[in-house]
Amino acid sequence: MPSIARITFCGGTGSVTGANFLFEIDGKKILIDCGLTQGSKLADDVNWTPFLYDPKEIDILFITHSHIDHIGRIPKLIYEGFHGKIYSTKPTRALTLPMLEDTAGILSKDRQFNLEKIYSEENIKAAFLLWLSFDYHEEIKITDNLEVSFKDAGHILGSAMIEFIYNGKKILFTGDLGNSPSPLLPDTEKITDADYLIMESVYGDRNHESRDDRRNLLEKVIKDNYNKKGTLIIPTFSLERSQELLFELDDSVRNKRIPIMPIFFDSPLAIRLTEIFKQFKDYFNETAQKVLSKDKYLFDFPGLHSTLQSEDSRLINDAPNPKIVIAGSGMSSGGRIVHHEQHFLPDPNNTILLTGYQSSGSMGRLIEEGVKKLRISGEEVNVRAKVEVILGYSGHKDGDGLFHFVEDMQKVVKKVFVVMGEPKSEMFLVQRIKDNLGIDASAPLQGESVLLSL
Repeated sequence: MPSIARITFCGGTGSVTGANFLFEIDGKKILIDCGLTQGSKLADDVNWTPFLYDPKEIDILFITHSHIDHIGRIPKLIYEGFHGKIYSTKPTRALTLPMLEDTAGILSKDRQFNLEKIYSEENIKAAFLLWLSFDYHEEIKITDNLEVSFKDAGHILGSAMIEFIYNGKKILFTGDLGNSPSPLLPDTEKITDADYLIMESVYGDRNHESRDDRRNLLEKVIKDNYNKKGTLIIPTFSLERSQELLFELDDSVRNKRIPIMPIFFDSPLAIRLTEIFKQFKDYFNETAQKVLSKDKYLFDFPGLHSTLQSEDSRLINDAPNPKIVIAGSGMSSGGRIVHHEQHFLPDPNNTILLTGYQSSGSMGRLIEEGVKKLRISGEEVNVRAKVEVILGYSGHKDGDGLFHFVEDMQKVVKKVFVVMGEPKSEMFLVQRIKDNLGIDASAPLQGESVLLSL
């Protein structure tokens, strides 16, 4: 008689952010990720309403990686009574602390939703007292019949797919899948034998430039800005995208493919995270390990300035052009980049370069879509700067990469659940899997539960 497991899609459906999945199996209630919904106007309604489950009943929370849309509601989970275990890879645990502390610094000022009590130092400390970390492929025994291991997703440092094995059947939650090959990380592990697959679909309906093309495009944008004697501003995610971009710029400067100019790395969180990267160099790919082993600092090349203090950040405005400013956040939804956009976007000699996914409703998406006026910090700002977009610097697999990931397990997989994408991307990938691979696939709705026969 087959056993039955249940997955409830509590977040991350019809949206790129807000990952939160409840997996009930062999008498255990297990969460995969507990992230914030970001960018959407409905984010507050999603984030601060009650969970679709009782946190007190959850046995284990597995974390795929340390981006806020996968970890951001952990303090809320603690606040509402969760006292189980938290499992992740070792880099994910290390990176999560500064990520949560930074988020707490922002959200704890919000009195409307009582967030100062949720995002308290005590709740963050409580989470780490419950947190155990593991190596990739290390077997974790949950019950006599259920074991789990982390597989390398290649998305950010420490990112993992979570593979559950129950009586020989495999259920794989991908988290976010990396845009391999990465300048820093090993490629996403190849999986060929999953019976059930729950996968992301951020770029399910489109493809990226190749790695060579993206570097050439980046260098062209930099040289064009240099020749115009303008300021190039690059909104970037503090975790991974910032470090990858610095790695590429390091190579371009040292090999004289771009002229030397001031490059301001203006993100205190990204600077702090980069320090953690030094502790986990053995998680980088072989090429990156060889390159970075020669440097006393992880990134140190002519023209690079790291600006930790607010005063140093403000002085960037007065630094002579041409120059480059790299700052968070990646979707222009907060952080120091907002102030730089307010200052630099009105000048047609300047350029803004978008290198990551821009969620629907975010200021980054508005810029990407070509709006001519934005309201920033209560001020109306004209967008006259040139807007450039390079998708190849995304940390997510593109449509072909996602399709081939499923294709590798075509002979075995019984059902694919497509999540973590906007509806258009989810449905495009669902249809492509059905039409070309003949695999049963669907895009679950928020709150939907499905039964798995194991």
